[in-house]
Amino acid sequence: MRVMVLGGDGYLGWPTSMRFAMEGHEVTAIDNYARRRIAADTDSDALFENPDLEKRAALFRGVSGRTINVSIGDCADWEFFSEIVNVFRPEVIIHFAEQPSAPYSMMNVEAAKFTLNNNLNTTFNVVAAMANFLPDSHLIKLGTMGEYGTPNIDIEEGWLDVEHGGRRQRFLYPRQAGSLYHTTKILDTDLLWFYVRTYNLRVTDLMQGPVYGISTPEADLDRQLYPNFHYDDIFGTVINRFAVQAIAGVPLTVYGKGGQTRGYINLLDTLQCIELAARSPASNGELRIFNQLTETFSVNELAARVQRVATNLGFRVEIKSIPNPRKELEEHYYNPKYTGLRELGLIPHLLSDEVLADFIEKIVDYKDKIRVERIVPRVKWS
Repeated sequence: MRVMVLGGDGYLGWPTSMRFAMEGHEVTAIDNYARRRIAADTDSDALFENPDLEKRAALFRGVSGRTINVSIGDCADWEFFSEIVNVFRPEVIIHFAEQPSAPYSMMNVEAAKFTLNNNLNTTFNVVAAMANFLPDSHLIKLGTMGEYGTPNIDIEEGWLDVEHGGRRQRFLYPRQAGSLYHTTKILDTDLLWFYVRTYNLRVTDLMQGPVYGISTPEADLDRQLYPNFHYDDIFGTVINRFAVQAIAGVPLTVYGKGGQTRGYINLLDTLQCIELAARSPASNGELRIFNQLTETFSVNELAARVQRVATNLGFRVEIKSIPNPRKELEEHYYNPKYTGLRELGLIPHLLSDEVLADFIEKIVDYKDKIRVERIVPRVKWS
């Protein structure tokens, strides 16, 4: 297939580009390096230096024999995006090209405006291009479990059957975001649903939980092919942060009471889910929604697990509760459904002690590059 990966320089976009190229697909990766610029501006650089997208693609071709076409540009720019879509004519568009940080979106007005404009304009350009030029292409869009919030009822896979006044109808599951970033993802979903209904598009929206990990078969060909790995308070996901804190001898920072429960997924399974969605596309006129996670943990459970595994590896690890910089429930009900991707064939890589130990051992070589001042929360919601 002709596969276009938007946000191809990112933590998920780069491994996805390699995976599809390795499988023999024709891949074009697009990025404007916004994440790199934000990381530099906020002193939140990745743990180790990653070559730029063009250099990565050249390195990957050298070790694998596979080609990733690269285009540097802004997917929120209609002239740029419509031109490249018409040249490449993708059959599958994988959309990661959004500002992905909740803390950054809450930092100040300028960061909030950038998040809103970038995320919504990019998603609009994608569906507008599909409606005008590629009506039979398939969009795989990365959503987030954070769209749902923490409701006091089970979280269904995207849709909810409602009975009211003796009548029944199926609606998008109610959303209640906890940050501006998550709010843009809700608006994305509404935009997708409108374009699917109006223009008969084919869309799969993947509501993904926080991702952890660094290793993939393709990245392991050369360490310079590793995805950008953040451990800071802006871009670092909690398991990745905790692993680095354990290595650095910094107490694991639990926000508030630590009862915040979320659904998590290994980087390997993110790639697996995207492959499965591409192989079994949504139908025309279908907005197909999957909850993309493999297991749930509270922050306290994750901290205890990292502490146990890291201690067995010889690290001295403490856990410390700190004031929560976010506005969120710290103790709540959380029961998401996530059967759809398993029905497509997902075989999960769960967070066993062995998996966590291997992960910690892979990043311990970069211990000297850790800057502990990047770990403590620098952004507050209020």
